Amino acid sequence: MPTSRETILQALHATLQTVPDATVLRGEVLPERVPAGGLVILRDGEPGEPEVTMSPLQYHWRHRAEVEVIVQGKPPAARDTAFDTLAAAIGTALAVDRTLGGLCDWVEPEAPQPVDLALEGAQALKAAVIAVTLHYTTSDPLT
Repeated sequence: MPTSRETILQALHATLQTVPDATVLRGEVLPERVPAGGLVILRDGEPGEPEVTMSPLQYHWRHRAEVEVIVQGKPPAARDTAFDTLAAAIGTALAVDRTLGGLCDWVEPEAPQPVDLALEGAQALKAAVIAVTLHYTTSDPLT
């Protein structure tokens, strides 16, 4: 049986898969080619140090997952628009259910800080990491 942490990350991945036209992966290496609709890669991130309450013992997590967003090719203006559209679609998908079906207390994305990357022998990329903070509680630090 998966832990609460893994169940939440699976639910986040499923939510990201609702983003239209994008290819959504979890924990994969960057492929040689970025699909035309853009690429989204969920990284499990860092659960951080929990706040602990006693009686009953509870661990309150602010887990910081990372969502890599990448678009490639196209003229710069079209690449900027494609990136912006993909990032906005991720925000829309997360806003549909900020609790991931009741698994989290709250899911909160941060604004991306995009960069343009020139690649030798390939079309340029526009990429960013969107940090997604998952607020949830467990009764054990390992579950």
